[in-house]
Amino acid sequence: MRTLKRPFPVSLNICLMAQKFPILGRATDHSFLWPIATGLVSLGHKVTIIAGKSNLGKPKVERGGVTAYFLMEGSNTNTNTRDSFSKLALIKFQEIHKQIPFDLIHSIDNSALLIGEQKEHYRVAVAYDVNATQLVQIISILGMTQETVGSILSTALAVIYKFISTYYRSDRHLLKTANGIFVTNPQHRMMLERYYLFPDFHIYTVPYGLEIGTLEPRAEDKALKTSLNIPASAQVALTTSEMNEIDEMMPLLMAFEKVAIKKPNTFLIIIGNGPKWKELEYEILNLVLGRRVLMVGAVKEQDVPDYISICDVFINLNTRTTGFESTLIEAMAQEKLVIGSEVSAMANIIEDGVDGFLLRPADSNSLSELLIDIFSGNISRGPIGEKARNKVMGFFDAKKMVTTIINAYYKIINNSGFFKNQSSVSRSIEPDAVH
Repeated sequence: MRTLKRPFPVSLNICLMAQKFPILGRATDHSFLWPIATGLVSLGHKVTIIAGKSNLGKPKVERGGVTAYFLMEGSNTNTNTRDSFSKLALIKFQEIHKQIPFDLIHSIDNSALLIGEQKEHYRVAVAYDVNATQLVQIISILGMTQETVGSILSTALAVIYKFISTYYRSDRHLLKTANGIFVTNPQHRMMLERYYLFPDFHIYTVPYGLEIGTLEPRAEDKALKTSLNIPASAQVALTTSEMNEIDEMMPLLMAFEKVAIKKPNTFLIIIGNGPKWKELEYEILNLVLGRRVLMVGAVKEQDVPDYISICDVFINLNTRTTGFESTLIEAMAQEKLVIGSEVSAMANIIEDGVDGFLLRPADSNSLSELLIDIFSGNISRGPIGEKARNKVMGFFDAKKMVTTIINAYYKIINNSGFFKNQSSVSRSIEPDAVH
């Protein structure tokens, strides 16, 4: 016997789910979600977060009307340690759903897959971020292409192989469980529709960003510069790395080798830690850059802006993220010259040569030439930095993001088939309604 459709909800009961979901801080891909969650609450919706670990180390946090459960914190750490987070999330979801049924699950990664497989049973709409798929791996491969025939052919083969292996192994199944997919830029939307055969009307573009009210310009932290043994007059480039792949860092190191020769008063700071630390350190020493490249390791989130304050150029050519890299956004807000990847989401923010620069990640020659021009004073930093800040402050508007995402939620729920049709769903909520 078919279950009757649920009444269409005016006030939504939303579950945001992700294995990694920080409650505080900006130096992470998902820090934008907290202001969005509280913005949804301000519109009268109920928001519950189900995640793995919290920076606060607590199993349950209530803040701004949002309740967050961290299933791998506190007493929960010793229970079901062999189970995947998806299984733990399913159990917690079932527990809460029995009390007050959710209308929609928004999964930032693939944590909600087990729920999506049973969405007909739970009568709940399921949406994922594009990060839940393996699309980022394909974009990363594209970003390492050199402008040679051999490189183009090898990249094409690598992309075909990666697509076939990931699509048929996991992505096709996940997309079948989705009522909607969130992307951050047109490139991801096009690839999902054209290659993953996911319907365009189920794809929603939301410019995820940060709670930019905290991104205030700051003076150079001279004490930090001194502690790093960097001369006061030195010019500094800054980058971040998870140190998972050496190949992603080599173009930057090769470029900076040329910069260091022509500009002896320049330094490169690398923030981050990871499994390839020793290999990266070896490559730096092999290029005789030991004194000019500083590997400062993992830095506390609240200290990242201080490092940005002492740099002249912020570089992020990472292609393994489908969102907007938050430290690069903060660098733009601090009016720094920024260099991003032309195959990443940042290409939709940065206008090359106007408020920043875009390069192909593997193009070390162009990168070295650009850095030398910057450090030689051939490129005026003031106007570009000012335009970068204006771009960030205008683009990442919390009210606009909340408005866009709640209207997308209504459409996803309306199209899911689990609820009675709501003729008024097409009306959009105005940004001014978000407090």
